[in-house]
Formats: sequence, structure tokens, C-alpha cells
Amino acid sequence: MDILQKLFERHFGAPATKIQPLQGQLSASGRNIVRLSNARASAIGILYGVREENAAFLEFSRHFRRHGLPVPEIYGEELEQGAYLEEDLGDVTLFDFLSQNRTGDVIAPPVIEAYRKVVAVLPRFQIEAGRDLNYDVCYPRRSFDRQSIAWDLNYFKYYFLRLAGIPFNEQALEDDFAALTDFLLSAPSDYFLYRDFQSRNVMLPEGRPFFVDYQGGRKGALQYDVASLLYDAKADLPPALRQELLDLYIKEASAYTALDRDAFLHHYYAFVYVRILQALGAYGFRGFYERKAHFLQSVPYALKNLRWLLHNVKLPIAVPTLLAAFNSMLGSEKLQALASEADNLTVRITSFSFHRGLPKDETGHGGGFVFDGRSLPNPGREERFKTLTGKDVPVIDYLNQQESVHQFMASVISLVEQSVANYQQRGFKSLAVSFGCTGGQHRSVYLAEQLAKRLRERNGVDVIVRHRELEVGSVAQKGAHQYQ
Repeated sequence: MDILQKLFERHFGAPATKIQPLQGQLSASGRNIVRLSNARASAIGILYGVREENAAFLEFSRHFRRHGLPVPEIYGEELEQGAYLEEDLGDVTLFDFLSQNRTGDVIAPPVIEAYRKVVAVLPRFQIEAGRDLNYDVCYPRRSFDRQSIAWDLNYFKYYFLRLAGIPFNEQALEDDFAALTDFLLSAPSDYFLYRDFQSRNVMLPEGRPFFVDYQGGRKGALQYDVASLLYDAKADLPPALRQELLDLYIKEASAYTALDRDAFLHHYYAFVYVRILQALGAYGFRGFYERKAHFLQSVPYALKNLRWLLHNVKLPIAVPTLLAAFNSMLGSEKLQALASEADNLTVRITSFSFHRGLPKDETGHGGGFVFDGRSLPNPGREERFKTLTGKDVPVIDYLNQQESVHQFMASVISLVEQSVANYQQRGFKSLAVSFGCTGGQHRSVYLAEQLAKRLRERNGVDVIVRHRELEVGSVAQKGAHQYQ
């Protein structure tokens, strides 16, 4: 972090007094992302070891700003150390704004207006700024070419189809992949392809869209990026809104280049499919292979999109084996179980010791509750309880006899159950609740177990409990300092 602090002080003329990790981003992208700030200024610092990707992001950022596009200003960089500092655009993404302002398929008008603004500016990236962009810095490929498409399709085949147990004839599937690739490459492709144009990569400082995470950009077809946004799995946009935004995109793009609507739509849904396949490959790799289960929460939404496509769209090319695989996916008991789980709200309850810091949010959702149990009577001060935990009957009996514990727990339950009801009504999928105490062994463990017991009685709620300090070794070896 020293290099980021130096970049901050060099740019702002004063040191950062606070460094805050931005949770959820490292696990998804591989970057270490932090917010550096002092009383007068704030910036985002990035540490990442892939020089070529960093160089692409910095080059693109400066190019887009020269074109007046809303991307973060670069404050400083040290490419050899894998570090750069950029403008702080806040914490609200388009996906957050959407999630907080919808009930099922009913999306609030300000969200729809935000989507319209995003769709309207996309052609400026692709066409206006794409004309004189330096494509030599693109990483890992200069264009969305045959090799790029092969990577995406094989990603889907090996990390989703195989790991999900979907049967297929490999040679017949490869034949379909070849036909799909040839068709995709027949579309005009002399434009900037953002590559990951989706709702989590649009920030909304003061309601105005700003764009990030275009470091994987390259030359390609217009259809890919608008398909990425409109079929962004967990955004789950209603079909009517997708069509409205697609019509708006075609109208706006036509102002920058001669665009034949029928020719555009001839290739459009093939790009929708390939984008969904790329996303499914990523979900499979992160979820099935790396065992990060929260990535699998997006799978049911991708399958919902595939179901809609199969019923409403006929591709101009024959890909029978691929379509058969899609139908097998929709009929898979394993994937249907994911769909059932995805309808539920998952409450992750963690106990921890304040000595080791707050738990990290591995879902990237953010928010939730952190309750401090250190005001409650501490069983750890009594010799008879020191080798026990909040899961053991003697400790439970002791804490059950304390009136202050019941009062504390009643307040916790009231707050958490209000949020659970609200989250379920709004279609949210994740809520974090953490209990801290001095050692993370008695009070916090007890409180976590009591809340879990209560929430497991609710319909539509999945409860995951983790006792962080009990995972790291014998509690008897933690030392007397934890029982103060």
C-alpha cells in the first residue's frame, strides 16, 4: 500500500489518513482496490500485477476523457509496481440503484431513466471514441477475433457444461461452435468493444453515469456490448424494457454511423447468446470449480434468459447440438436446485473477534449488520467456561440466565427481521449479520446461533453460519488477552 499512499500524497499534496478496502472486488476481478482519503480528498487506489491490463486501462481512460466521456480521471500511476490512483466515483452502481428501486418486474422510473442515459452514451465509446483509439494496447487480444470467441465458448463448455453434468456430443458441439463463430465474425467489427458493459461497471455519482472496467476492451462488433447490458443476468430486466432500450440504442448509434436496423438485428441475438455463454463459463469456474457458491446465484437468471430466447428467437444459423444443450440445462435437476435456492434470501451470520478485525463480505453485496456483544456478561472470565464455546450447553445456560442478553437479542431480532422482510419484498438475495466480542468464542458464537435458530423458522430464507475464530485453531490456545 505504500506506493498508493505516495501517489495520493503526490497528487493531493497531503497524506491519506484513512485506507479502506473495498470488499467484494478483489475476489471478482483479482484487483486489490482501496479507498484512500483525508479530510479534503478521496481517491481509489488499485494494485494489480498484470502490467498489460493496467496499461490498457490507463490508455483507454485518458483517450475517453479526451473525447469528453464520463470515465474516472487518472491521478497517478506506477506501472512497474502495478499501481495507479483514480477518481473516486462513490459506491453506488447501476446494479445497486436497480436493486434498491424495484419490486419484481416493476422498476422505478428513475432507474429506467438511468438505463436510457447509459444506452445513449454507449455509441460514443464504440463509434466516436473508437475511431482513433490505439488498439495496439489491447489485452489479451487486439480484437474480438476467432481466438477470443474460442476462449469464451470453451470456457462455457469445460467450466459450465462439464461441471454441471450436462451431456453433449463434443464433436457435434464443436461443429456448432464453428458455425456460430463464423456467423459472429461476419458482422461489421470496426468499433470499440467495451467487453464487460454491465450494470456493476456503471457508477452513479450524483445520479450521473460514469463508466469503469473497460480494460478488456478491443475492436469488435456493436452488438456485443448492448447485449451484455440488456442480458446482464442478475439485473433481470423485463423483456419489454430490454426491447425499449435496444430500440433507443439503435436510434442513438445511427447518429454516429450508417446503421441498418435489419442488418444489426440479423446478428444481434447471436451476440446475446455468446455473451450469456461467456457469463455462464465464469459462473461455473467461480462457483463449481473454485467453490465460491455465491457466483452460482446468477445461474438461474442466465437460464431464464436462455428460456426466453429459445421461445422467442430463431437464429439465422443451425446450431442443433448447442440448442439441445440449452434444453438439457433447463431440465437439469442440479441447475433447477440452484434456481430454487436463488429465489431465497441468504442470510450469512458470522461470529468474530474484534482483535482480528471485521469479517469480509465475500458476496460483494455490502451492507448488513455488525453487532457488538462486548457489553454483555463474558463467560470467558470464568475458568469453568474458558475451554468451551457459545455452542456448548453450560455456556448457553449461563447466557440464557442473563436479562441483558435477552434484551440485546430482542433488539437484534427486531432489526434483522425488519430487514429480512424488506429484502424479500424487494427481491434481494443476500444479507450479512455479524456478531463480535472480545475473543470470538463465547458471546458472539451464542448470539449467532440464537439468531440462526430464529431465522431458520422463516420461509424463503437460507441461513449460513460461520464462526470465524473457531475455524483458525483451538480456542484454548488463543491467550488470556481475549478474556478481558
